[in-house]
Amino acid sequence: MEHDGKSSRDSIAAEGDVLPLRQGKARSAFSKFSYLRWLPAYSWQRLTRHTHHGHVHLIFALADHFEPAIVPEDGRARAPYDEQERRLEAWCRDYPKAVGEFRDESGRPFVHTYFYPAEQDDRALVGRLADHCHSGWGELEIHLHHGVDAPSNSDDTRSLLCKFRDTLANEHGCLSYLDSEPMPRYAFVHGNFALANSANGYGCGVDDEMKILAETGCYADLTLPAAAFHRAQIAKVNSLYECALPLDHRAPHRKGRDLKRGERFGGFPVIIQGPLMLDFDRSSRSGLGRFETAALTDANPPSMRRLRLWKKAAISVLDRPDWIFVKLHCHSMFPNYRQAVLGDAMQGFLSELTEGARDRQETLHFVTAREMVNILWAACEGREGNPDEYRNYRFRLASREGRGSEGRDETNDSQGAVSSVDVRG
Repeated sequence: MEHDGKSSRDSIAAEGDVLPLRQGKARSAFSKFSYLRWLPAYSWQRLTRHTHHGHVHLIFALADHFEPAIVPEDGRARAPYDEQERRLEAWCRDYPKAVGEFRDESGRPFVHTYFYPAEQDDRALVGRLADHCHSGWGELEIHLHHGVDAPSNSDDTRSLLCKFRDTLANEHGCLSYLDSEPMPRYAFVHGNFALANSANGYGCGVDDEMKILAETGCYADLTLPAAAFHRAQIAKVNSLYECALPLDHRAPHRKGRDLKRGERFGGFPVIIQGPLMLDFDRSSRSGLGRFETAALTDANPPSMRRLRLWKKAAISVLDRPDWIFVKLHCHSMFPNYRQAVLGDAMQGFLSELTEGARDRQETLHFVTAREMVNILWAACEGREGNPDEYRNYRFRLASREGRGSEGRDETNDSQGAVSSVDVRG
């Protein structure tokens, strides 16, 4: 099987490792295969989960790990500031021109949800990206890298998240609010995929991170999947769910309660996974196939073949199989990924996707992370009709002045109040 080109950073050896080279390589190979803990659950899922026949609503969200400072050759380095400015300005200029003609059923463009690194906050850069979002090209949410050189801690993590959350809401008019609550709410993606210390101590170090996320206003995590052989990849795949383990435990998202139509919604943060599939594509470099990990990369740009896999993953709210949620992810600031996210590969895919939707019995919905969660909430509460009606179901965008949202649409109002943070112990 061929990897899709995403760096998994799985080669970091344990400190003080003095095993002979051959023994060390054997252990490394064993460790890598141990990361395939998701295969048994995946195999059972393929036997028991069936693709919906007939018309479907495809609800797309693209989680963009948006890092203007990224240096692909060195994850710890940062690009010069003028290069960050150049990259961001080029993106905001070129993206609308590249994809603006491709629209979903309601006339919405293919938007990104820009997860900006909290530890790299810069007022001017974030402000420029916020303007891009306010122009209708996406929404800003929170990304975080920490614990790479040394484990992070709970207090620093909480402080950094709160500071960046408030900056996005109060200075840039971003994020959202739940009903009349005063605290800004946000979606989250963890750097290095090490959510809640799930990578054996690397890239995090904070066992109670999920509890901190819940208490600081995170309503959804969109980190997963990681990669087929990534140490942070958990066994539960292709799912929409609430954590079933106590949130102050390490990696409580290892177990979960699947979202289901007619059942209570609100154990935040909900986990929204993208497709993780085996693709037996004989045209791959290995001749055997590749792993589908929902990542848009230079080696594996979007395609109609991949669309069929995303549909086959059938990620949906239980008992609502005709609403299929397709959460993809990318690093659009990687210089070499331009074709996959902006160039001919993406434009060709969007052209085929939109022009052939009716023949494939699909209704397309291009949404942000926030809108996807709203639609999930509506599905759990048994709402019918067009998913577009529920883009602003409960979480409403902040105003440009930094607080509040539009007046509630009573046609989309839910029945009964749901706790904004349900920290289950």
